[in-house]
Order: sequence, then C-alpha cells, then structure tokens
Amino acid sequence: MSRGQGYRIPSSDPELLADCRVDTFRAGGKGGQHQNTTESGVRLVHLPTGVVAISRDERSQHRNRQIAVRRLRKKLRELARPKPKRKKTRVPRREKRKRLENKKRKSRKKKLRKPPKRDDH
Repeated sequence: MSRGQGYRIPSSDPELLADCRVDTFRAGGKGGQHQNTTESGVRLVHLPTGVVAISRDERSQHRNRQIAVRRLRKKLRELARPKPKRKKTRVPRREKRKRLENKKRKSRKKKLRKPPKRDDH
C-alpha cells in the first residue's frame, strides 16, 4: 500500500501501535544529566505506510509515546485525505503578449552581440 491510500486508521492506540515499530533513543538537547542517561525519546514508524512520528518533548518515555501516537494519527489522517483536483487556468492574452515582447527584445539584444558580417567583395 503506498502512502496511506485505502488504509483504515485503527481507533485504539494499542491497535495502531501493533502496526508500528517503536524505537526509543536518548532525547539529547537541554535537560542535563536526566536526559543524557534515560532513553526518553520515542520514534514510531508506521510499517504499512512508512510514516514516521517522533517525540522528545517530555522527560517521560510514556508521555512521549502518547504524543508520538497523536502526531502519527494526524499524519495518517493527512495522507488519507484526498487531494483536490487542480483547476486548469488560461494564461491571459496580455501576459502572452508581454512574454512574446520580452522574447523579441532578448533576441534583438543577442543579435547585437554577434560579430558583423564580412563583405567578401
């Protein structure tokens, strides 16, 4: 299944987590000794779609997991939403005329750069 088309998002967190690979890591950044020693950062990789959600906001791994699940749900909903069809628009006449005039102006300028033709008489 590519990029979430046709995928049903489970309503409960345990069902959604069953479809994910859960990685924990040291969050890094500010927080000093506590953050440098505990693996409180959480990365969820949704296996059917490949969508990744990361949370390292809190000091608690459990809280970060809840936040990551919320972010993953949001991303999956975004992927499942159909994209609106693009409406084709015409280029206005005035714009076409302006483009052509610019092309002609550049052409004249480039012609002036060429060396003059030699007279072989």
